[in-house]
Amino acid sequence: MKMLVTGAAGMIGYHSALRFKKLGWDVVGIDNFNDYYDVDLKLERARLLDEAGVIVHKVDVQEPEKYAELLDSDTVVLHLAAYANPRHALVDPKPYIDTNITGTWRLIQECEKKGCNVVYASSSCVMHGQPLPWNEVDRPSHQNNPYGWSKRANECQFMHSEIKRSAGLRFFTVYGPYGRPDMALFLFTNQIVKGEEVTLYNYGDMKRDFTYVDDIVDGIVLVVDKVVSDTDSYHEIYNIGYGDQVDLLDFLDHIETNLGRKAKRKLAPKHRADVPATWSDTTKLQKLGYKPTTPINVGVKKFVDWYKEYYNVV
Repeated sequence: MKMLVTGAAGMIGYHSALRFKKLGWDVVGIDNFNDYYDVDLKLERARLLDEAGVIVHKVDVQEPEKYAELLDSDTVVLHLAAYANPRHALVDPKPYIDTNITGTWRLIQECEKKGCNVVYASSSCVMHGQPLPWNEVDRPSHQNNPYGWSKRANECQFMHSEIKRSAGLRFFTVYGPYGRPDMALFLFTNQIVKGEEVTLYNYGDMKRDFTYVDDIVDGIVLVVDKVVSDTDSYHEIYNIGYGDQVDLLDFLDHIETNLGRKAKRKLAPKHRADVPATWSDTTKLQKLGYKPTTPINVGVKKFVDWYKEYYNVV
């Protein structure tokens, strides 16, 4: 089988492309290598993918004429290209509209022409306002930031497309090696190493369903396998999380323990793009065989070990 991974030089894209290549898929990627965060990290992911036999073309998802030749009816598209980060979306919403909504619409049009099925990234953010634990059935209230409502728009776009089978994946706080520098684990680790203050919003009273990237990729593989093996037409949504809540302060404790350093903690009021807590109900995905295996203490250690080696931190 053939696969096109959009956003292949991103964190989840990188780990997913590697996994599918190891599983014997013919994998190719596209990425625009934007400078929202350290481009060198994206280039390193792309270099490692190239070594594994996965070419990542420098192409924007908004330019289907430049990647149309990579698609045919035997291609499954894993659509992960997007601007993320709810807080940044409040500051600069335009790329979230241009890439996440308009870019996705253009990809959908091309997939409709070529007869491709698509598994795509949504986000736990779309479930803002639901009672915990969040599931795929309860109807959410309005999302509280442009990233959240761009991902909800994506679900609507695929739901009403002419693509035969599509599946949206609502990711819960993904972390791990080669992660995004704007996510809490990477950000806190950087700040501790540099001796900078670690800002804890809502005065540290927050809970997150942190999910290690290998568990995320396990879930992606299960959903892709279902999309490939089925013959019926449908649009599905799946939660992919660890299924447990971790206090933000406990999360920070794990980072300090593995770094052997203490954080300079700064308590701050709630950020308007945040929610106090997330928690995934993965019952639906469990029916496909999903069972995450990486608890927070193990996952944080794996990230910190990678961070120390990558940045040569003693």
